[in-house]
Amino acid sequence: MLSISLSGTWNLYFGPQGEVNGIDEVKKKFQCIKATVPGDVYLDLLNAGLIEDPFFGKNYLDLRKYEFFEWWYEKEFEIGKESLDKKFKLIFYGIDTIATILLNGRFLGKVNNMFIEHEFDVTGLLKEKNQIIIRIESPIIWAKDKSYEAINISWEGRDEALWLRKAQHSFGWDIAPRIVSSGIWKEIKLKEIKDNYIEELYYATSKIEDNNATLDVFFKFRTNIQYFEEFTLRFTFTDKDGKRQTFEFPVEFITGHININLKNPLLWWPKGYGEPNLYEVRCELLYNREVLDERIDKIGIRTVHLERTETAEQDGTFRFIINGIPVRLRGSNWVPLDAFHSRDRERTIPVLDLFDDLGCNIIRCWGGGVYETEDFFDFCDSHGIVVWQDFALACARYPQTEEFQKIIEEEAIKVVKRLRNHASLILWAGDNECDYVYNLENLLPSDNVLTREILPSVCKRLDPYRPYLPSSPYISDIVVKSNGKLTPPEQHLWGPRDYYKSRFYTENKAKFISEIGYHGCPNLESLKKFIPENCLWPWNNDYWRLHSVEHWRSKRRSYNRNELMANQIKELFGSIPEDIEEFILASQITQAEAKKFFIERARLSNDIWGIIWWNVIDCWPQISDAIVDYYFGKKLAYYYIKRVQEPFCIMMTEPENWYIKIVGINDTLIEKRGSYRVYEADTKEDLSSGEFLVSPLDKKILGKIRVSKGEQRLFIIEWELNNSKHLNHYMLGYPPFSLERYKEWLKIIMEEVK
Repeated sequence: MLSISLSGTWNLYFGPQGEVNGIDEVKKKFQCIKATVPGDVYLDLLNAGLIEDPFFGKNYLDLRKYEFFEWWYEKEFEIGKESLDKKFKLIFYGIDTIATILLNGRFLGKVNNMFIEHEFDVTGLLKEKNQIIIRIESPIIWAKDKSYEAINISWEGRDEALWLRKAQHSFGWDIAPRIVSSGIWKEIKLKEIKDNYIEELYYATSKIEDNNATLDVFFKFRTNIQYFEEFTLRFTFTDKDGKRQTFEFPVEFITGHININLKNPLLWWPKGYGEPNLYEVRCELLYNREVLDERIDKIGIRTVHLERTETAEQDGTFRFIINGIPVRLRGSNWVPLDAFHSRDRERTIPVLDLFDDLGCNIIRCWGGGVYETEDFFDFCDSHGIVVWQDFALACARYPQTEEFQKIIEEEAIKVVKRLRNHASLILWAGDNECDYVYNLENLLPSDNVLTREILPSVCKRLDPYRPYLPSSPYISDIVVKSNGKLTPPEQHLWGPRDYYKSRFYTENKAKFISEIGYHGCPNLESLKKFIPENCLWPWNNDYWRLHSVEHWRSKRRSYNRNELMANQIKELFGSIPEDIEEFILASQITQAEAKKFFIERARLSNDIWGIIWWNVIDCWPQISDAIVDYYFGKKLAYYYIKRVQEPFCIMMTEPENWYIKIVGINDTLIEKRGSYRVYEADTKEDLSSGEFLVSPLDKKILGKIRVSKGEQRLFIIEWELNNSKHLNHYMLGYPPFSLERYKEWLKIIMEEVK
């Protein structure tokens, strides 16, 4: 089947919107530069030397004027004469955002959603020499003509984002700059249309029992053959060992359901619980025994169920049951990979390698970004990392009109159909924190028709075997009407961001923590790449503030994130260092100890079934909660978190009744046997040691050490398991700690870690 890529170099004309009509006038009045597709207009301006690096200093503030420009892409391409009689469709995998498409002077259509593919049948419109023109409008000018009501609100103060199906962070967020760009951010292809082809396949595991898996398979195909009686579908399942099982079914219509019983299936498991086994499934469409089309998918055999209550109180719960087993999940939120999404692809696998190396078995795709590619989900499938997918809605009360409902429904249909065969995907969530936006102003989140009617309807119709959560966190009417007496079981724990062992962190009732973070400064080498040399120190200046992030011109956040970070240092060490390198180190220690504590508290608890901390890496150079900066510079927290996210880990509890307990945690299906030792960092004195045997999915107290809460001590925990050495540490005592003393401890910790 013929496929022609239209990626590469294009002509790009640009200027203030409303000054031209048609491409001829554009060529006379507008400036022209070379553009790269996939790409972004700001990156093209940067390559042409027309703007400075938006990521350095205050440069991104200079981009505001371009938000009101229109952008005309033009490309000429040739088609072989022998192909002109074929049927073709033109596929745009990602246009950002409001665009009109013309082919050889013919209007093909208009699009308004950067998240989804757009297809046009261009059969009969192609010539040997062709011209394609794409006009991208100013999203701001487009948005100003929409209707806005009193109930509509954006927490980031960016109401222009409400109607635009464009990455919400691009209008400015607390983790991203305001860079309202435009462009063709994914590939463009011409694809031949076959007369007979498989249009849809959906594989769902409905039941696993007695060494058999029952799959519900939905199919749909297209054909120009009028008589259906001679059609069959043949499915060949091949496992990792090359073993095959083949099934063949007669079909009498272009759509239907088939039940397939797979014997002795190799199940797909999350990291730590088993192998993420995948089957290659070849589906062949046959007519009179002749293969007309085939499609190959990689699927995992697994069931998933979300067990949750509406409140955290009275035996509340929030946990995932996979293949009948309650699983404990630890991982991080997936935020935008780059402020310029055309660069996402080159960062996807390197960033996923970080998640994998950190031992994450869950990723939550946050609703302020974009929907990730097949590369992303294929990696998660093959590495046993489950994915919680928010729909692309965040921190707002969005329009409820029929027009907007239809936009969201179309988007959801395309996204669900594209991703539903991935074993790693375990949850659809309606949005990020939109229930909060309703609840904090005494409105009922259940009034949100998008997450209570439109999205659940799409998921139920197209992906009925996967759970759906209305919002993260989901706030039921019971919680709203309790006047603060009841809380949801799944929570985002931000709060005052004070001392990481304060009551806010230790006494909350969350059963699943899907956001929690703590600040950490990037390494000095990275800071120098985006802050001018003369503004590197002291930290309380506009350059630090803009990169932390302040994206408005006329107002500021209710809190200063850098001041908050400095106060977190002061909370732990009693003072704020006056030297930049000391400041960076103190900040990274504070962040590392905090995030380590959050993960340990969740894993030590019998009631908390998951923690998804914020976050692995930044989408641009900034000071943030990330443990890896934009340039892939790792902060200290990276090493601490990697250690405490191992499926089997030994940790210490907080002091109680004069003792701290040494606990072995086995979040696997295999018993763990080995030996451990705990010693004092300062004196090297052994305090506890012995053999351990911890059953699958269990916790076991291995020993106790008598302590006083008034002491400040560092304990090193080491254990051997399967002939490999593992380590952890525990810091006893109340702050303030001595930074100088901790630096000595750090030498021991990092020597052991590496």
